[in-house]
Amino acid sequence: MYSLWVALVFCCLGQLCADQSLKPQIAVPQLATNNPTLTTVALEKPFCVFDNSLYPNKSYVIYLYAMKESASAISSLVTDDSSKPLESTFQQTSGGQLGPYKAAWFNVPSCASPPKLADVGDVNKVADVLKQYLFRVGDDGTCLYDPNFLSACNPPLAPNTTYRFKYMLVDSTEGIMKDQTLWSDPIKTRRVKLPLKIDTWPGRRSGGMIVITSILSVLVFLLLAGFLASVFSAVMGPEDSSAETRHMSQTPQQSELKPQLSSE
Repeated sequence: MYSLWVALVFCCLGQLCADQSLKPQIAVPQLATNNPTLTTVALEKPFCVFDNSLYPNKSYVIYLYAMKESASAISSLVTDDSSKPLESTFQQTSGGQLGPYKAAWFNVPSCASPPKLADVGDVNKVADVLKQYLFRVGDDGTCLYDPNFLSACNPPLAPNTTYRFKYMLVDSTEGIMKDQTLWSDPIKTRRVKLPLKIDTWPGRRSGGMIVITSILSVLVFLLLAGFLASVFSAVMGPEDSSAETRHMSQTPQQSELKPQLSSE
């Protein structure tokens, strides 16, 4: 039963199902929790999508393009007139606002020999399996600021922003596009929470409870300060009284000695 469930998940994950073979899909929640995040989106790689376009003795790669949904539909083309893929960068397109940019490229996933499904249950291998099946857009926080970076830059996405994504099959020898998917459905990154709305207490306490807790904390502090003051007073009191008693006991002795000295 477990093997059947895993096979079903990876059928949808690997886009083996016919209704998911036309455009990139967001990763299923079972394999990519907290997706999308504020700045990333985990997508399923295009398994078995371009098989009919692959020919023997040819070398292919997959290009991933991203753009904001607000970009003009006219500027959504990812090839020029000679079918060569565009090399537009994140900076040139203002992060996808002006049109699609090439976010990444990777080898064509093997539909014939995908990662072993049994390895999903192995803690030591699950990360490698997910890396082969999934691609996280926006996962590179350094490429924009590295002057020596030459590959496709995959910088963090903007929070609370809707994006679309497209896969392209490229003949790496001829440098031309051989096939492509449709643009994905709109996928929106998460919104940044205001500081006052961030829940930093266990149990999701409300604002009223936080105020009550603060008042109780102050009262406890005052009670503790009063208790310490009373203990300090109780300790110092006996010492002061004993010192006064000793002083009084020495005074009569001095008065008795004076007549004796005068008589002599």
